[in-house]
Amino acid sequence: MTAPMPFIPYSCQNISDQDIEAVSKVLRSEFLTQGPVIPQFEDAFAKRHQVAHAVAVCNATAGLHMACLALGVTTGSRVWTSPNSFVASANCALYCGATVDFVDIDPASRNMSVVALEEKLVNAKSIGRLPDVVIPVDFSGLPCDLREIRALADVYGFKIIEDASHATGADYLGRPVGNSFAHISVFSFHAVKVITTGEGGMVTTQDDEIAHRLRLLRSHGITRDKQELDQQADGNWYYEQQLLGFNYRMTDIQAALGLSQLSRIDEMREQREAVVNCYDELLARLPIKLPKRKSDRISAWHLYVIEIDGLQTLKSRSEVFSHLRAAGIGVNVHYIPIHTQPYYSRLGFKRGDFPNSEKYYSSAISIPLFPAISNEQQMFVANTLREALK
Repeated sequence: MTAPMPFIPYSCQNISDQDIEAVSKVLRSEFLTQGPVIPQFEDAFAKRHQVAHAVAVCNATAGLHMACLALGVTTGSRVWTSPNSFVASANCALYCGATVDFVDIDPASRNMSVVALEEKLVNAKSIGRLPDVVIPVDFSGLPCDLREIRALADVYGFKIIEDASHATGADYLGRPVGNSFAHISVFSFHAVKVITTGEGGMVTTQDDEIAHRLRLLRSHGITRDKQELDQQADGNWYYEQQLLGFNYRMTDIQAALGLSQLSRIDEMREQREAVVNCYDELLARLPIKLPKRKSDRISAWHLYVIEIDGLQTLKSRSEVFSHLRAAGIGVNVHYIPIHTQPYYSRLGFKRGDFPNSEKYYSSAISIPLFPAISNEQQMFVANTLREALK
C-alpha cells in the first residue's frame, strides 16, 4: 500500500497575499457593497473576455435565472440543456415557469452533442415544439461547439445561454469564451472554480438591451436613471421599480477578490494546464479514459475527469472511488445526470432517456486538480489509482 499523506481535496481556492490585501482595502473603505469596486471588476472581466457588457451577480445560479428572464423565458416557454451538469442549469428555467428538456452529450467531449441537438430540433419542428432557449454547458471548462449550435439557433429560432460556469478564461476559436455565438454567457466564481469570489458569478452579453435588463433584474428591477423614469421625479432621491427583480447583487468585498484573482487568471490557467499535462503522462497506460482535448479550443481545466474503462478492468467505479477516498484523496463525481434526480423523475424523465450521459456517469471520477497541487501529490494520486485498478 502506498504510504499515506495529508488529505488532498479534489479542488481548492488559490488565495495570494495580493488577494488578501485587495479585500482588506475594501474592508477599510467606505463601501462594502454597491460601491466602486464592482464596476471595476465588471469592466476588467469584460475587457479580458472581449465582450461589451459584464454584469456581476451573487452566484451563477442567479445569473442563469436572470439570463432566462432577460431572454423572455416565462410560463409556456421551452428550454433545453445538458443532463451532464449541476441541477442549476435546468432549475433556472423552472424558476421562470418554463418546461425543461435535455439533449444528450457527445461521449468524447462530454458536452451537448450537436448531432443529438439537430435530431431533436428536427423532431420538435415536426410537432411544433421547438425550444425558445438552449443552454449548452462548458463541462469541466471545455467550450461547447458553440459555432455549430449558433448555426442551428439561426435556423430554428432559439436563443443561446452558454453555461460557462466552468470556463472562465477558456478560449474558443482563438477568442475568449463569453463574447460570441451565445446571446448570454454565465460564469461562476464559487470557491473551487478557476477564479473565486467565495460565491459569485458574472453574466456577459454583447447586446445593450439585454445588459440593461440584466442590471435591472439584479437589483429589484429598480432604476434611478432620469431618462428611464415613467413618472416625474419628486427629488434626487427618487427611484422606480420597473421590473419584478431580485437582490442578486455582488458585494464590493467579493468584487475586490475577483478583480485581484482576474489579474492572475492566465498564470493560474497555465498552472492548471501543467497539472493536466502531468496527469496525462502519469495515467496514460492505466485502464481509464482521459479527458479529450480539441485543437480549436483551450479548456479552462476546472475539472480533470477520468472514466473507468470496463473493457480493460473488472474494478467498478465504486470500488476505485472508495479506494482513493480511503487513501485521503478527495475524489468526486461530476455529475449525476439531472434527469435522474427524483424531482425530475416526477416531471416524467426516467433512466434510459439520455444513454450517453448515463453511461458517462456510471464510470466517471473527478481527481484532484488545482494550481497548488504538488508533483508529489500527483504521483501519489496516480500510484493510488494504479493500486485501485489492479
